[in-house]
Amino acid sequence: MQERQINLEQRAANALSEFQRLGIAEQFDFKKLYLYSIITHSTAIEGSTVSEIENALMFDEGLVPGGHTVLEQMMNLDLKRAYDFAQTLVGKDIEITVDLLKELSALVMRNTGSSYSTPLGHFDSSAGELRLVNVSAGRGGKSYPSYQKVPQRLEDFCCWLNGERKQTFEDAISIYEFSFEAHYRLVTLHPWVDGNGRMARLLMNFLQMEKGLLPTILKKENEAAYIEALAKSQEKKDNSYFLSFMLEDLADFLEMSIQEYQASLA
Repeated sequence: MQERQINLEQRAANALSEFQRLGIAEQFDFKKLYLYSIITHSTAIEGSTVSEIENALMFDEGLVPGGHTVLEQMMNLDLKRAYDFAQTLVGKDIEITVDLLKELSALVMRNTGSSYSTPLGHFDSSAGELRLVNVSAGRGGKSYPSYQKVPQRLEDFCCWLNGERKQTFEDAISIYEFSFEAHYRLVTLHPWVDGNGRMARLLMNFLQMEKGLLPTILKKENEAAYIEALAKSQEKKDNSYFLSFMLEDLADFLEMSIQEYQASLA
């Protein structure tokens, strides 16, 4: 596994170097349309069927796409607001706190979250409040940490995260690996009753953007492999399966982008 990861690191590094050399990210409207693609695929993993073109029209022109539920539309608009807010934080050298994560979660779940009344009290996912119930990944699936443990573990996560953010990274791939690890840790903690996947991907992208890197996009068509790698790492308590998947996914995307760019010049 370690040899495979080293090979994937080198492959991703080579692809990233060529991607940057070609200046693909500096092409007209790349960053805006790329962000729309990130949002579209992140919500698609959660069940949205809104396309990238439809999201572009909704975000830029306020045109609501037909043939989709209000829930799908709101999911995409909410995630767009959350990414917009996260982008305002880039370059400000802020600490990532539990309150900030809850604020981001409230944006992600603003119009699709719900309030819950349990024997342990009331909580509102649309306000970013932490869950007061135990949850598992579907019937017979992995059980996440009990709700009693979530507040302290989220504090511990933020402490680890901020400490790692201050270190000097060897190269861009090391930063990507750190962001993938943060993604893995947050989604495995599962602090909220809903929206954990979108939050983990948003945090991952923020960590990449604050270091000046192209944010990772997880394509809907890779959803099954993504979930499988995540589940395998959680089951075996070994993050290498997830990190290897994310590195390979990054390399695949960069290499495909390079091929498409070169074909457009032919």
